[in-house]
Amino acid sequence: MATTGIETTPVETTPADTTAVDTTAVETIRTWLTERVAYFLDTEPAEIAADDLLVEIGLDSVYALTLCGDVEDEFGILVEATLAWDHPTIDALTAHIHSELAAR
Repeated sequence: MATTGIETTPVETTPADTTAVDTTAVETIRTWLTERVAYFLDTEPAEIAADDLLVEIGLDSVYALTLCGDVEDEFGILVEATLAWDHPTIDALTAHIHSELAAR
C-alpha cells in the first residue's frame, strides 16, 4: 500500500450548537402571550402583531401587572412588575421569557 507522505489528523466533531433557539418553545411562548394580550384588549390574537408596542395597542398598567402574574403562573418564573414596560412588544417579551426559562 502506497502512502502519500501526508499526515492526517483526526477531525474532532462537536455536537450541534446547543445555544440554538428552540423554535417550538419560542412559538409556544409567543402564541400564549398574544392570546393573553388579545384577551385583555378584547380583540382577536390575529389583530396583534408581534412587534406592536403594547402600550400603543391599549395595554394599560392594570393589565400589564396582571400579565406579570399570568406569566409567573404559566411559566413558573418570577418577573418584575415592569415586565411589559421593560420588554414592550410580544417579541421582546417572548425573548425575555425564553431566556429566563433557558437559564433555569
